[in-house]
Amino acid sequence: MEITKQLAIFLDNRPGMLSRVCEALSAAKINIYAISTSDTVDHSVIRMVVSDTGKAMRVFEEHGTLVVDDDVLMLEGDNKSGSLAKLAQKLADAKINIEYCYCATSPSAKKGLMIMRVSNPQKALKVLNS
Repeated sequence: MEITKQLAIFLDNRPGMLSRVCEALSAAKINIYAISTSDTVDHSVIRMVVSDTGKAMRVFEEHGTLVVDDDVLMLEGDNKSGSLAKLAQKLADAKINIEYCYCATSPSAKKGLMIMRVSNPQKALKVLNS
């Protein structure tokens, strides 16, 4: 469990945009650990955690792509029923809001990776590590 940087990339909502992002990262030898996309009528927001945030930001800025970074929690947790409920309750008890989160886990995996944006990452890390 750690605080890490997440990138939010703002792109036109049209075919091939995600491909271009992934190709640019691949060419720079940057690995994507987690990714989420959301859309509106005219643009997409791609949120991702990568192996080298600073280098990725430079890649996007060189291509004229709007990118911002933000602190998020990166949690590796058990792939068991109720795990997220316990975690969410600990944060609620500490009055920490979960603004959004995303994850994916193979049904047969013992662990999963979750990215979580919370109202107070430092406090959340302390609460979840206690």
